Amino acid sequence: MKSVFYSHFFILLPWILIVIIMIDMDTKKTVRRTAHFYLSHFGKPQRAPLPTIYAITPTYSRAVQKAELTRLSNTFRLVPQFHWIVVEDSNARTELVSRFLARSGLPHTHLHVPTPRRYKRPGMPRATEQRNAALGWLRLHRSPKDSGVVFFADDDNTYSVELFDEMRSTRRVSVWPVGLVGGRRYERPLVEKGRVVGWYTGWKANRPFPIDMAGFAVNLKVVLENPRALFKRLGSKPGMQESDFLKQIAKVEDLEPKADNCTRVLVWHTRTEKVNLGNEPKHWQDSVQIEV
Repeated sequence: MKSVFYSHFFILLPWILIVIIMIDMDTKKTVRRTAHFYLSHFGKPQRAPLPTIYAITPTYSRAVQKAELTRLSNTFRLVPQFHWIVVEDSNARTELVSRFLARSGLPHTHLHVPTPRRYKRPGMPRATEQRNAALGWLRLHRSPKDSGVVFFADDDNTYSVELFDEMRSTRRVSVWPVGLVGGRRYERPLVEKGRVVGWYTGWKANRPFPIDMAGFAVNLKVVLENPRALFKRLGSKPGMQESDFLKQIAKVEDLEPKADNCTRVLVWHTRTEKVNLGNEPKHWQDSVQIEV
């Protein structure tokens, strides 16, 4: 009986060993897969979320308004973690801008505030009330826990997507060149050893900050830490709005040069050509009302 048992045992032994080896190999694979899952999900440091870029755009009703906003929105759609604050110079939000923003697909806030008539004279600073309204909204709806960068994106400029990558790392106030401004091909901060030491500008170089509105960005925390920092209306002159605002929150030596030490132009003050509507009929109207 024993001999029969041993004979069967030795016949089955190789198969038993093969099964044991296969179970062991499968167990090791399962352990490795489990370990890989936990390492890939929990072992690597998680990327911090991108700071939100808050682009403040004052706008007003005119023939090219929708065309200007369309150009901007096509660029802004390519920017991750983006919030567009559009402020109309108006007593109420217009249907044109409301419809446009709703169709844009962009995260946005739509505000309105009129410019007092006495400030609509030639030579007076523009968009002061609208920019201040946007700053007020940020201070009311955002807190120091929020990570972000504030940028004044006028609707008559052209922006490279690269510009938003550059400004996103702004610690306090960052700066860069602007093309087609000040009567020159470009204006820019002059940089030595990573610090701003002067300005290449074609207009009023003695300004505290001889820079265009499109030439700087501010960390959201700086905006929140300085609740009284606003664009001035009383006593301010055209071209001085940037200086009036920046000198409340920064010093020249603290500015952070971007765009390869301010040697690359990533934004242009293009301005749309004034439209000639001389053939627009005064009496007869098209039977279809088309929004332009």
